[in-house]
This record gives sequence, structure tokens and C-alpha cells, in this order.
Amino acid sequence: MRFILLRHGETLWNIEQRLQGHENSELSDRGREQALRFAKYASAFQPALVVASDLGRTKETARLLGYEDVVCDKRFRELNMGEWTGRSKPELIANHTDDYNAWRAGQYTPRNGEAWAGFCSRVAQGVRHWLSQAEGDVLAVVHSGVIRAAFSEFLGIPPARIIPTTPGAAAVLNFENRAGLEAKLEGYNIGAVAPDETVSD
Repeated sequence: MRFILLRHGETLWNIEQRLQGHENSELSDRGREQALRFAKYASAFQPALVVASDLGRTKETARLLGYEDVVCDKRFRELNMGEWTGRSKPELIANHTDDYNAWRAGQYTPRNGEAWAGFCSRVAQGVRHWLSQAEGDVLAVVHSGVIRAAFSEFLGIPPARIIPTTPGAAAVLNFENRAGLEAKLEGYNIGAVAPDETVSD
């Protein structure tokens, strides 16, 4: 079984390189185009089940793909970034370099934020739940952090070594069974757009 993790299209905050977490930011014009462009890939995958995070940017992406009544699961929300929500990535790198690098490695939690280990646990629970429910492949419209968490949990890749998926592009995990115990990476950045597209959390 395949679990296809599609990152939502680019948002206005992505353009500004601001961390979004649980906050909502509208898709940009380019983000809507990215979602529409991925529709042909979604059709080719022929998923048996489509789910999404319950945040606005993922639901909008799913609607643009043609899944108006997509099932939402809050376990697929982005990492809660606490007091860093809305902060710009360049500013954090410049003024909080060590904390930022530790955060990217899953070793630091901003105040009122969500610890990496707990985040990975909830994402893994969501993946295993929907694998058990589907009669075929699953398409999940999610966030960059969710994809990183899935890679950490099911492929054993440390978070600091995972480059964020391009907005509007997907990664594919191939599971041997519905238990969701082992996975192989089948594809990464599928449907990625031009190299100059913005890639940020």
C-alpha cells in the first residue's frame, strides 16, 4: 500500500518565509496553480481514500484537486510552533541560530510549542489509522513538517537531514502491509515546480 503525502500549495506566509504552525494563511496565486497542476498526478495515483489536515491551506488544496468533501484529521496538522508562530525564518536564523538549528534537528521546542517526539507520534498514529481503513492507496494533503515526521518515523531519517518538500509536491511511502510498521521511499518531490519556487515551513 502507498501513502502519498502531498504538501499544500504555497501560501502568503510561505512567500514571506514565516513559520505557520497551526495558523492559517491563504494560498497564493502560485499555490493555487501548484495544487491544480498536481491534479493530474492525483488522478494517476487513483487513491482509494483522500484525507487532509484540518487547517485551511490543506483543505483549500484538496478542494482545488477536486476533493470537495475531503475527510479531515487534526493529527495531520503542522507542528505547533508556539511563540515562534508567525516569526520569519531569516530572523530566527540570524538571532537564534543555535535554537533554530536544534529545532530543525528535533531537539528544541519553542515556548508553548510542540515537542518533536510528540508530533511524530501523532502523525504516525494518523498514518497507521488511515492505512488500516483504506482498501488501496491513501492520499493525504498535509504540511512540510508532517512529511518530515513521517520520514523520521517510518524511514528512520533524522529531521535535520530532510529537505522540505516543495509546496504542491508529494512524497510516497510504500508500506508492506496495513499495520504501517515498515515503509520504503517510492518517490519524493513528485510534481515539484521550478527550482525558484519558495520552499519554507
